[in-house]
Amino acid sequence: MKRIACLILAVACVLSVSYGFIGCKKETKVSSRYEITAEYLPESGTLAGTTKLTFENCGDNEISVLKFQLYPNAYRKDALFKPVSKAYENAAYYAGESYGEMVISSVNGAKNWEVMGEDENILYVYLERSLFPDDKVVLDIGFLLKLARVNHRTGVTEKTVNLGNFFPVLCAEKDGGFYECAYYSDGDPFLSECADFKVTITAPKDYLIAATGETVSERSLESKKEHIFTAQSVRDFAMVLSDHFEVMEKTVGDTELVYYYYDDPSAKETLATAAEAFAYFEDTFGDYPYARYSVAQTGFCLAGMEYPNLAMISDDLLAAELSRAIVHETAHQWWYGVVGSNQIEEAWQDEGLAEYSALLFFENYEKYGFNREDTVMKALKEYRSYYDVYGSVLGRTDTRMTRHLKDYLSDYEYKCLAYDKPLVMLDTLRKSVGDEQFLSSLKKYYATNKFAVASSADLIAAFEKTGLDVHGFFDSFLSGKAIL
Repeated sequence: MKRIACLILAVACVLSVSYGFIGCKKETKVSSRYEITAEYLPESGTLAGTTKLTFENCGDNEISVLKFQLYPNAYRKDALFKPVSKAYENAAYYAGESYGEMVISSVNGAKNWEVMGEDENILYVYLERSLFPDDKVVLDIGFLLKLARVNHRTGVTEKTVNLGNFFPVLCAEKDGGFYECAYYSDGDPFLSECADFKVTITAPKDYLIAATGETVSERSLESKKEHIFTAQSVRDFAMVLSDHFEVMEKTVGDTELVYYYYDDPSAKETLATAAEAFAYFEDTFGDYPYARYSVAQTGFCLAGMEYPNLAMISDDLLAAELSRAIVHETAHQWWYGVVGSNQIEEAWQDEGLAEYSALLFFENYEKYGFNREDTVMKALKEYRSYYDVYGSVLGRTDTRMTRHLKDYLSDYEYKCLAYDKPLVMLDTLRKSVGDEQFLSSLKKYYATNKFAVASSADLIAAFEKTGLDVHGFFDSFLSGKAIL
């Protein structure tokens, strides 16, 4: 068996001049405000709506075209990139084949528009005049969302309606342009910048809604009810609707935790787990900047999915799996929600930090039955098995952690390189620098990169601020040179 080379430990512990000195907190300015108005029609499984976007050019370049991700088009019958891998199709499509799509009906405030992209997944909006720095434009986009019957981010499940990535989402800006991405089944194919939201949704009156942000008002309209939510400086907006929900609440510090569920005989204990994890992460990494965090039980073919102020948790989990999922997704409120990263090219960054944060929590709460050394050894064993199997079948094994989602060959490879290997890496680093410096560095990383999209260099810089040269250590893992 290959073992972690001793030189990794040495590299991590060598005192050196810090490469990335961290000064003041990054300046982050919200450039977009969404006002979404929509109605869910259960008879047809559709969501009809409009998105009013106010966009300010906060960059240095002239902009003549705005590009929007149309994530729901991945659910089309003829989509090139399927949202669900073959391994999870049966769990996802509970009623057999089912398809959805997003139809753009109008764009007001622009010269013209067209749906393009690698997989009919990008809306190009050609502006009437170019936007120079500090210029603003207001667009109104009409859309009709047809929902597939699927246990996934966007779809009608057996007891809920999952509305993740349900509206035209302005592409993130990267390297002076807008970043387009297809919908890959491995990982979370999202690169999201913070924006402000006001969302008005109308649904049958017996539906409760778990959502990003805070409820501003609710108004009954005969057989329907109008719900208005607002959220500031969040990376996305998502909802889960259901006429089966029961609700339980608990206050942790300055944040209201809400659990939406329909099939959980231990709901009180589930909420307590979420509250314990939330309190631990807030104390360990830094204050949560939002007033509300919701956990919603729902149909989902994977264990869970994170959104700002909201976690979708599968209704098909055993007790131990449920605890792990809730703790992991709650950790994502810090790593992805507040501190963003490129989930398409650096999937390990938020997943690895969330996975290791969960390990830290369970290490301090032994009652859940997860042991640090056993957890790390299990991850290392799975990674080594992947290395041996893929090496045997393919003649080589690509162990790079920095790679595009399109380059993963399977769900298994993705898990080994985005979850298992980062967990081993972070535990090795922690043993090298000690608990105090390790946790201090994560606090620094969190404080410095709130509301921004952080790079791997930002994470490395946070650790180097402690006075340790860990650049070589990280590079050995990320580039695949570390021998495990």
